[in-house]
Amino acid sequence: MPMIGPESADQARLLRLLRDDGPRSRVELVDVLGLPRARLAAEVDRLTAQGLVEVAGPAASRGGRRSSLLRIGAQVRFGAVLVGDGRLRVALTDGELHLLARHDEPADVRLGPEVVVARAVELLGKLRAEAGLARLTGVGVALPAPVAVRDGTPVSPPALPGWHDFPVRDTLAAELGCPVQVDNDANAMALGERHAGTGRPFDDFLYVKLGDAVGCGLVLGGSLYRGAASGAGDIGHLQLTEDGPLCGCGNTGCVEAYCGHAALVREAVTAARAGRSTVLADRLAAAGELTVADVAAAAAEGDPAAQTLVRDAARRLGQVLVELVSFVNPAIVIIGGAAPGLGPVLLAEIRAVVYRRSTPLATGSMPIVLSDLDDRSALVGAAHLVSNQVFAAR
Repeated sequence: MPMIGPESADQARLLRLLRDDGPRSRVELVDVLGLPRARLAAEVDRLTAQGLVEVAGPAASRGGRRSSLLRIGAQVRFGAVLVGDGRLRVALTDGELHLLARHDEPADVRLGPEVVVARAVELLGKLRAEAGLARLTGVGVALPAPVAVRDGTPVSPPALPGWHDFPVRDTLAAELGCPVQVDNDANAMALGERHAGTGRPFDDFLYVKLGDAVGCGLVLGGSLYRGAASGAGDIGHLQLTEDGPLCGCGNTGCVEAYCGHAALVREAVTAARAGRSTVLADRLAAAGELTVADVAAAAAEGDPAAQTLVRDAARRLGQVLVELVSFVNPAIVIIGGAAPGLGPVLLAEIRAVVYRRSTPLATGSMPIVLSDLDDRSALVGAAHLVSNQVFAAR
């Protein structure tokens, strides 16, 4: 029987509980959901008939008749797609959003959405076939772009030239024959952190995403906050200075123009050509170009020019976070997406700025930490995104 989805709010709550907390006994589910035993049994039977729930074995005895453990069905498999920073990443998760398989490869988003989306379809098809699945339960997509979530389309995305208003969701859904949800990558990363990372214990936190594009995911009251038109958290294009460097969005002095990976590379090339860094100059002469990995390596080696430009970018980002922390008052700030090796230098400077300039009430017990999930946060979050749709009452 094909999966249809939960038919009631109680079934939806049960599925999300099993997704978030793993296998639970029938006795525990009765307690947590507040349902009579007979009602729970009926709801479980309906979900089991669809393959959405299955028995995972006997539960630990609590005295009397032993209960059985229930879990998300083994045929529930979500796909996840992450585009950005020059790569295409796809993954397969189970119903609890554990990563089961993944594939990463270089991708040039300038080739256009048709090419990249077609490749994502091909890679997801391979993962599905290798897992022996007839179809995927759903697919979530994370893009480095503002996304009209209701339409599943990117909107004027500086990091994805030529992608404006492309029907990513509808194209993938038609090709894959399953539900698809699309969102900004910072939002997906925040969801991933909330489900499986440092953000799990916190109902209110900020996830700051670095990389080619800079963004922020807001979890408030335990839920992702998108705003009225899915535009909340787009900090990358806040203007820091009127006469600053040109940003990909067409304006000048944006956060992304100072703190994005391309900005770090731009400043590194300037430092190399001006003779301020022999390390960067040597790398530039050898390769003909610099990458953010070169900047990170130079900074890790103690190169003063590389460390200075990284600290300058972190200080500007810290200035933005001072305003956000004062306004939102999160329990924790999580930073992810930085190139390997850059995180510790960035974190130290950001902490110094935020703790020095924010009010004691806002930051007295608020840690600022690096994500320990790397790009897994976006993949888990993308799967979480579509699971919310699949596990919603019809």
